[in-house]
Amino acid sequence: MALPNAYAQYQRNKILTASPAELTLMLYEGAIKFCNIAIMGIESKDIEKAHNNIRKVERIIEEFQITLDHKYPVAEDFDKVYKYLIVRLHEANMTKDKAILEEVLEHLRGMRDTWKQVMEASRSKQTAVV
Repeated sequence: MALPNAYAQYQRNKILTASPAELTLMLYEGAIKFCNIAIMGIESKDIEKAHNNIRKVERIIEEFQITLDHKYPVAEDFDKVYKYLIVRLHEANMTKDKAILEEVLEHLRGMRDTWKQVMEASRSKQTAVV
């Protein structure tokens, strides 16, 4: 029985020791995971599973919105994208439309992949300076 506790502790430590950039990446990964689970819920006609996981994706995107630093002009662009995704998620939740979730998933994957590139570029610059 210690194995599940060890995994939970590992996951907790992973979060507690992550940099802000790594936490952002984890949130993107979580949103993608929950969106996929919501799609599976729709496919299996499990309305509650679909609803609960769509709400999880919404909460992650809302957290992204809250933490935007509006002193940078690009924040307005991100805010528009996040607002659009929230609207689409509401539509998907009301209609249980898998196609809408697949569209949201495509956006989330693109944003995650871009974030990974930013993280890698940042690491490369730090390594070059050292």
